[in-house]
Amino acid sequence: MRKLFLIPAVVFTVLAIVFSVMPMDTLAFLPIGLAIVFSLLVLRKSEAAQKNIPKWLLIISVICSVYVLGKTFLVKDEVAQDQTFEKEKIENNKESKKELEELEGLE
Repeated sequence: MRKLFLIPAVVFTVLAIVFSVMPMDTLAFLPIGLAIVFSLLVLRKSEAAQKNIPKWLLIISVICSVYVLGKTFLVKDEVAQDQTFEKEKIENNKESKKELEELEGLE
């Protein structure tokens, strides 16, 4: 029974690490929560000598959870306007209009 819970605990812990690093915001809590649940089940089913791996899996899952929470609340996503791009876009529009006027004048 222990191995039955240990395999999903390891898989979900790895997924928790991957989802935490990727920009998925709170979607990472799904594998983190499942990793914590399976790690606790493995910890409960383990004997005293076998509790080392479930403890590490639980610690890693909690660290991923804290990391995702910190990333969600502390990192602000802001979009800044690029003034040089806006100027170039306006200039390109003016040049395009001039070229079209020249082409219309040739016909």
